[in-house]
Amino acid sequence: MSKGRSIICSASVMCANLARLEDDLKALEAAGCDELHFDIMDGLFVPNFTLGFDFIKAAKSCCGLPCNAHLMITHPEEYVDRFIEAGCDSVTVHVESCQLPQRVLTRIRDAGASPGIGINPGTPLTKLDYLLDYVDRVMLMTVDPGYAGQKILPGAFDRARILRENLAYRELRAKIEVDGNISVRNAALLSKAGAEIFVLGTAAIFKGGDLGEALDQFRADVARERELV
Repeated sequence: MSKGRSIICSASVMCANLARLEDDLKALEAAGCDELHFDIMDGLFVPNFTLGFDFIKAAKSCCGLPCNAHLMITHPEEYVDRFIEAGCDSVTVHVESCQLPQRVLTRIRDAGASPGIGINPGTPLTKLDYLLDYVDRVMLMTVDPGYAGQKILPGAFDRARILRENLAYRELRAKIEVDGNISVRNAALLSKAGAEIFVLGTAAIFKGGDLGEALDQFRADVARERELV
C-alpha cells in the first residue's frame, strides 16, 4: 500500500455509546467515516453476544453510511439473507464457521451484497486459498474474536504481508481488512503490510470524546506514523 493512500475507516458500532447511538452515528457520518462495522456474536462461535437485525435497521434509520455485518456466528448461511434485508451492504462470514464457504459467499453476492471472508489468528492462511476469487474483502482478525480492548497478536503484521503478496501474485482485487486493537501505531504498520480497511474501536476513536474529532485525529496521526515505520 502506498504511503499516500487513504485508509478506509470502518467504525465498530459495538464500541459506540449505545445510549446516544444516533448522535454517534451522525457524528461519524459528518466526519466522513467510510462505513459502519457490526460485530454479530452468538455466544457459540465466540464467547459473547452482540447486536442483531433490529439494531442494524435502527442504525440505518439514523444515517446513510454503508453497513458491514461481521458474522461471528455458527451456521451463518441461515442468516445472511436477513442481514442483507436489514440493510447490510456487505456481509463477512468466517472460514471457520462455514461448512461450504464458497456457496455462502456466492449466495451473498447473488443477493446483491458484497461478500467477505474472515479468518481467526490461529487459522492458517492457506484455508483461504480457494475462496479469494469469491470475495471483495478478507478480514484478518488480529486478536482472538469476542471482546474489545485486547492486545494485538504479534503475528498479525506478517499475516497481512503474506496475504497481500498472495493477492498481488494472483492479481486479485480483494481488500485486506484488519480488526482488533487498531491503534495509530498498529494501523500504520498494518497499512505498510498491505491492509486497507481498518475496524476502529476503543483503541482508535471510541474514547469518550467527540467522535468526529477523534476520527479526523486518527487519520492524521496514522498518515504521520506511516512515514516513520
